[in-house]
Amino acid sequence: MRKMLIVAAAVLCAQPLAAQSGSARAADTAAVRTALSQYKSAVERLDTKGTERLFTSDSQVFENGGVEGSYTNYLAKHLGPELGHFKSFKFSDYKVEVRFEGPVALTTETYNYRIETAKGEIVERRGVATSVLKKVGSDWKILSTHGSSRKPKGS
Repeated sequence: MRKMLIVAAAVLCAQPLAAQSGSARAADTAAVRTALSQYKSAVERLDTKGTERLFTSDSQVFENGGVEGSYTNYLAKHLGPELGHFKSFKFSDYKVEVRFEGPVALTTETYNYRIETAKGEIVERRGVATSVLKKVGSDWKILSTHGSSRKPKGS
């Protein structure tokens, strides 16, 4: 009997949370998508100024089999210098899926991208990125991200 009361209490307590979570979850989903979109837009502009605010201070970046360290490290030693060699960086066929597991958001982004280097070389790739975001204050920030790419089939 005691177990039934505990289960009933848990169900009754969870119901208001479930009712609230619909609109709150929609707002969180939109905020997660916005954070990812702001990062993608910065890369396309070749200007990462201010993107540190999109990542947690203890973030981890993994790219194409490499451990890049924190976003701050990745920005200083990899992404920032690399973007300086590009004339353009454009995403296409971008899709993002967001799902929540407890207090974190798990995302999968799929996309194509085209880079034109300052020397005029063209690089086209099919990419995927998975990220874990957590809410810090009122903002969703990237805690961990892993991206990889390959040449599109037929290239």
